[in-house]
Amino acid sequence: MASRRVALAVLQSVLRQAQPLEETITRHPGFAPLDPRDRAFVRLLVATVLRRLGEIDAVLAGCLEKPLPEDADKVIDALRIGVAQLLFLDTPAHAAVDTSVRLVAGSPLDRFKSLVNGVLRRLSRERAAMVPPADAGRLNTPDWLWQSWVAAYGEATARAMAEQHLREAPLDFSLRDPASADAWARRLDAEILPQGSLRRAAGGRIEDLPGYAEGAWWIQDAAAALPVRLLGDLRGRVVIDLCAAPGGKTLQLLAGGAQVTAVDLSARRMKRLADNTRRVGVAADLVTADAAQWRPAAAADAVLLDAPCSATGTLRRHPDIARAKGPADIARLAVVQDRLLVAAAEMLRPGGTLVYAVCSLQPEEGPQRVAAAVRTLPLDRLPVEADELPDLGEALTPDGDVRTSPSFWSSRGGMDGFFIARLRRRG
Repeated sequence: MASRRVALAVLQSVLRQAQPLEETITRHPGFAPLDPRDRAFVRLLVATVLRRLGEIDAVLAGCLEKPLPEDADKVIDALRIGVAQLLFLDTPAHAAVDTSVRLVAGSPLDRFKSLVNGVLRRLSRERAAMVPPADAGRLNTPDWLWQSWVAAYGEATARAMAEQHLREAPLDFSLRDPASADAWARRLDAEILPQGSLRRAAGGRIEDLPGYAEGAWWIQDAAAALPVRLLGDLRGRVVIDLCAAPGGKTLQLLAGGAQVTAVDLSARRMKRLADNTRRVGVAADLVTADAAQWRPAAAADAVLLDAPCSATGTLRRHPDIARAKGPADIARLAVVQDRLLVAAAEMLRPGGTLVYAVCSLQPEEGPQRVAAAVRTLPLDRLPVEADELPDLGEALTPDGDVRTSPSFWSSRGGMDGFFIARLRRRG
């Protein structure tokens, strides 16, 4: 029962206060004392509610004769937790119903416990008739995101992306020594992806996997590994990694032989980056500063800017983003991205390379920002070639940029949605 109470509190923080899911879970005082199996269940339960919220609410709308009062949000979320268990997690009906009732019993909302009991018992009896119609991807995508994706990519692609977001993402690994891919694929029971990452099914504690303690690899989505690869041969090059934490791309740069200065505004996140470099056995110059204001002592050969963004390309892993973000966030972040592009251009030597990346599916954060940059800054596009994207030719745009989609490699488990542009400083 303790795990459901934690799940309810976390769900309320995400939906009612727009709090990030992972941070909310880890800081909840009741989470750490749970045993590992219950901690995994909390994550799975809350993520399932968030992924399937449109379907869940459609089912509840068919069960409730009238909407619940505004002060009954806890009851609504308790019902959502019950529906998720009944429809999507194969929880025994008696356990799903009883625990959901107990979430409201004895509270100021005790008067609703009969309603919770009745709705969930009815659903457990009639679930086949009450499951919402097909097109789950559309039903679970907020209207503002759906309309944006249809306008940018067309309805068929928008639907394919939305459907991929309903599936739990696999684990992708980047290796400290890419030449050891065959050996680590065997040890991790993973496949080698066309661009060199390893992939295995999600599950279990990452820290318990072979190679974690000795720093042989780090977790990094296959799409997130592409920006560094587009810098080419890194040996001996001076590279600045802006907005670097938690450090997956920093580790790639260092493993490739670059001299790296990693910059990030957050001291907490920089501590995590430092921990990751120590585990992998590499070292960078770490700077905690606002990347829009900080400048290096000397111009760099290359700058990697993985800019702060809405992260709508990562909904497979972070389903809370669809519920926490909105159009106003996109407009606000575009201003930040423009400032960082100006700073990045000023850090480059003439002829130096800038790779700009965002894990966003929103055009306002990707191609529109780069189009503005090449109009106003001393930057030209350095188009990406098809042979730089093994088995990802469809990601190449007419401008020579890269646009990955969650629906790419769908038979393998998909990938994060990224926009990546490679630019060169004039001079």
